[in-house]
Amino acid sequence: MKKILLTSGEPAGIGPDLCIAAAQRAWPFDLTVMGDPALLEQRARLLGVPLHLEVAHPDRFSLHQPGTLRVWPTHARATTEPGHLSTDNADYVLETIATGARACLAGDFHALVTPPVHKGIINEAGHPFSGHTEFLAEQVGGQPVMLLAAKTLRVALVTTHLPLAAVSQAITPERLTLTLEVLWHDLRVRFGIAAPHIMVCGLNPHAGEGGHLGREELEIIHPVLATLRTRGMQLTGPLPADTLFLPRNLAGVDAVLAMYHDQGLPVLKYAGFGQAVNITLGLPIIRTSVDHGTALDLAGTGRADSGSLNEALAMAHTLTNTP
Repeated sequence: MKKILLTSGEPAGIGPDLCIAAAQRAWPFDLTVMGDPALLEQRARLLGVPLHLEVAHPDRFSLHQPGTLRVWPTHARATTEPGHLSTDNADYVLETIATGARACLAGDFHALVTPPVHKGIINEAGHPFSGHTEFLAEQVGGQPVMLLAAKTLRVALVTTHLPLAAVSQAITPERLTLTLEVLWHDLRVRFGIAAPHIMVCGLNPHAGEGGHLGREELEIIHPVLATLRTRGMQLTGPLPADTLFLPRNLAGVDAVLAMYHDQGLPVLKYAGFGQAVNITLGLPIIRTSVDHGTALDLAGTGRADSGSLNEALAMAHTLTNTP
């Protein structure tokens, strides 16, 4: 039986709500949540949802039962009201992620699933934090690559949480090569795709228009793809991102590699927002997450959509079972 660990996210956001909603479903694995039991109980009462908490024990696990939630107690630093952020809880949020990641690395759990956190409040608390992806790599090592999946579309990113002005300089031969190596490896190992076909976006409009709209395609992307093709990788591109995502162009494609965050993810989220999954490739652990933020205005209202978390849990279980 697989054991999956779920963090509880930003306590003022919908993370606790999503954990409580997930607990109401039947899952074919052991589900443990890392979070504050008092906070979870308080939120369940506010939502009017029945919830029975059990303290998790590393040597005891069983198939998840709806309405029951096994909890690894980690205590919030400040009293939490839905929708009201507190810098005092930033350490609590980071502790749940770091401890959960290390527990997966140690083999205590087979996968880590993360609800949303609030990057702004963590930074305001004095912790430089650009996102789960980078923070997890600091905890467990590896070469992280962000991949989002919705229905049959998978989009990976060369750069993640960077200002647009910094993207061009970040597209180096070394970074692009490493990203494609990780993507190629994990599509084969994690997803069980024997010979992945990856379509690669250009950086500039019209993929540089032969050098008239930028030279990154000619000087960096084309040479890297040519080299990796000699190693057996099936790579198409670089192609203009404005037409690459047409359904007829994606036929037979296993993943698209976008150069930056807002080049590929708007298309993916349009195709399946609320049902998409964020997967961190290149780590020594399996980690999936939701495709949305903390939704402070929905916390505690009962109106939060748990679809993406359900998909993230299901994807985590699928990835743990890949041969």
